[in-house]
Amino acid sequence: MSPVTDQKSDASSPREGVLELAGPFPLRHGSILEGFRVGWRLVGDASAPTLVALGGISAHRHVMTDSKDSTRAGWWSEVVGSGLALPSEKYRILSFDYLGGSGETTGPKNGQGFPSISTYDQAEVLLRVMDHLGIHSLATIVGASYGGMVALAFAERYQKRVNKLVIMSAADRTSPMSTAWRSIQRRVVRFGIETGHPQSGLELARALAMTTYRSAEEFAARFSAPPRQSDDGFVFPVEDYLIARGSDYAQRYQPDSFLTLSESIDLHDVDVSRIGIPVAVIAVREDRLVPIEDIRAMCSKLPNVRLHEISSLFGHDAFLKETKKLSDLFSIELPS
Repeated sequence: MSPVTDQKSDASSPREGVLELAGPFPLRHGSILEGFRVGWRLVGDASAPTLVALGGISAHRHVMTDSKDSTRAGWWSEVVGSGLALPSEKYRILSFDYLGGSGETTGPKNGQGFPSISTYDQAEVLLRVMDHLGIHSLATIVGASYGGMVALAFAERYQKRVNKLVIMSAADRTSPMSTAWRSIQRRVVRFGIETGHPQSGLELARALAMTTYRSAEEFAARFSAPPRQSDDGFVFPVEDYLIARGSDYAQRYQPDSFLTLSESIDLHDVDVSRIGIPVAVIAVREDRLVPIEDIRAMCSKLPNVRLHEISSLFGHDAFLKETKKLSDLFSIELPS
């Protein structure tokens, strides 16, 4: 195996590369990749402990905004960085582009089919990146949403390689109601592909998904204004918001990658009773995608767990918005 790129300057500067791995690479659900690429990024001093930060299915390896290049914003830039909740001056921050996603890691291209991907497969990808970089042990994996699922899968299989998990808005398996919502989203995307309008299908699917990410209370507070009239009838403020978010998303994400990783969420099923390392779990009471009852049930099976329950109008998206609450909790749970 060898990196296509491995850019670095000094011990504290960002390093990133695209790692080429030869096959065969057997996947959890039966398929085999004959070879694949992994895009990775590592930021921080080489002497600092390594922390892996993982987010939702549209997250990528650029977790924090590069101080020397602000043109590429990090997806968690308000949480990860110097002086923030996950301080880059204290940890080396490692992340990677998900297998099957829209980044530099191998995924579906140009409408071609792609095999079903498990969170265990993502855990194996992370392990391969660690081995390539010579990282034997992680101080922590901080995972939110899909990233929390990947963290649980990694800890079940490779707990000798990580000291602790901090996960948020993620459980050991998915809720049937959440699977119902995502199943309809995937059918909308497939309908768009079949009718020659893949981006329109993804726009609508993302718009529908946004209704599950946030709370009803937030929408009531933000979108109570009357509708405006157009040539096609009335358009409601919340409708404008949802379509705009769907359009933004469709410009930067591939429909087939959405299908792959959305399905991966619903295939997720981890035996957390096998995880012996400490696990800190952050649950949001208003999260409809990952109901707090499911997280409480998971915690009852974890041998070494501490549960923090918070409230947020942002629902499932609290991990992107509640920077102050996250900072307080991370200061308690991250190794000193």
